[in-house]
Amino acid sequence: MRLQRKRWRIRAVRKRRELKREVDRTAEIRPLDLLCFSTIRNEAVRLPYFLQYYRDQGINHFLIVDNDSTDGSADYLAAQPDVSVWSTKASYKRSRFGVDWLNWLQMRYAHGHWSLTVDPDEFLIYPFCDTRPLRALTDWLDASSIRSFSAMLLDMYPKGRLDEQPYQSGQDPIEIASWFDSGNYTIARNKRFGNLWIQGGPRARMFFADQPAKAPALNKIPLVKWDRRYAYVSSTHMLLPRGLNQVYDEWGGEKASGVLLHAKFLDTFTAKAAEELTRKQHYSASVEYRAYAETMRDDPDLWCKWSEKYINWRQLEILGLMSKGNWA
Repeated sequence: MRLQRKRWRIRAVRKRRELKREVDRTAEIRPLDLLCFSTIRNEAVRLPYFLQYYRDQGINHFLIVDNDSTDGSADYLAAQPDVSVWSTKASYKRSRFGVDWLNWLQMRYAHGHWSLTVDPDEFLIYPFCDTRPLRALTDWLDASSIRSFSAMLLDMYPKGRLDEQPYQSGQDPIEIASWFDSGNYTIARNKRFGNLWIQGGPRARMFFADQPAKAPALNKIPLVKWDRRYAYVSSTHMLLPRGLNQVYDEWGGEKASGVLLHAKFLDTFTAKAAEELTRKQHYSASVEYRAYAETMRDDPDLWCKWSEKYINWRQLEILGLMSKGNWA
């Protein structure tokens, strides 16, 4: 594992040549700042709310890779005073789906910082997030000598067809995609990396009903007290050293965890799925996007009689989808 981690770090150093610095405000990063990292492509409609959401949570600086956007995303980001932007036309797939690029930026800028790695359609919910900023969580994690914080990816969706409620820039997407599957999840342990592997939800139910083992993974470790020796292995599903993946309690209790509300399923989704299927830049020959495109031809309603409407983090804790652990 140590050699593999070294390999990923060397690969990230080499992949830095693919990144062009557009706007670099990293000199403004202070020692205790909370940092957010993301790779985006054509997300201009989502960016205003995404940035404001995490600013409100307490993120101090955003470090974002723009992968050849054509919708003005890079220009919008460059105009934001708390954002540093890199651009690239290189292959998303050959960068291990953006992992190499972000590993480099984290190696270079995140050492000693709490680092949050999320997509523009992922919104972190954690215990007491309605009353406590993200800094309160990271302070508690520091005091508890916990270096990584897990969050289950919870697919959110509207009731009815996806195109019935157009999404407006700056709008909270959960106002539209406000429903989720409260059950229908499987959990297994990855013996090699020591992390949990979670699958299920509407994507397994609707898009991978015949092949549930191919459904997307829902386990994530998005928040890490970064060290330049660390490296993500596969998206934010797992990282090295292995100890960072042990975000659950093996001795009978429960470690604190969060949820990433995943607002993928808006009216923009059908066009996005078609574009990504054509680009073929995603995992396993874009099998996920092939499943999306085939199912979306029939304009499916992801809502079902077991769907539950999102209220707050306490609801998710009661359902067992997240835990406050001993953070009281």
